[in-house]
Amino acid sequence: MHPDIILVLGLALLVLTIPGLISTFSEGRSIRFSGLSFLASVGLVAYAYTQKPGGYQIDEIPDVIVRVIGQLI
Repeated sequence: MHPDIILVLGLALLVLTIPGLISTFSEGRSIRFSGLSFLASVGLVAYAYTQKPGGYQIDEIPDVIVRVIGQLI
């Protein structure tokens, strides 16, 4: 897979994971699934960063997201 797609998948998973983590902490439950999905999302972002020569800059991430969504559409 292209690093841009992996980065967008990792960021989307991270955005979906954060409310689950907050919910499990506030209710005092175990963070097994939320913790695993958080680690998976961080792993995807880290893998995408290492696979792109030169890495990603913060200011180019919105352009990458728009480009990937444009490819899907």
